[in-house]
Amino acid sequence: MKTVKQLLEKKGRKIISAGPDDTLYQALALMTQHDIGALLVMEGGSLVGIFSERDFARKSILYGKSSAETRLRDMMTARVHHVSLEETLEGCMALMSDKHIRHLPVLEGDQVVGVISASDLIRESLSQEDFVKHQFG
Repeated sequence: MKTVKQLLEKKGRKIISAGPDDTLYQALALMTQHDIGALLVMEGGSLVGIFSERDFARKSILYGKSSAETRLRDMMTARVHHVSLEETLEGCMALMSDKHIRHLPVLEGDQVVGVISASDLIRESLSQEDFVKHQFG
């Protein structure tokens, strides 16, 4: 079974983050710039939350919050599910499905070392299927 470590070796470990006092507007601009659906919220090198397109749609729009004035700390998801480098991709899929989430920070101890998304897992799964078909098809 493939692990998160193997996926990150292939994908890369680039981490895009913002601070809890950044505005929603700043976060959305950063997400657009990097074409990502979620942003880690970091403070002093520690993971304190995650902010996703879903958070924006469900919280800020619903509650009529201004993206130029509202801080990430007020809209982020503070209870962040995460995985280790040793977690299997199947385990990640199960966690994402069970918790209805699309992004998982990868931690080594208390240090964030990467992020994986549901799209990453789907791409990897399709890549494996193509390999098997090519080898045994």
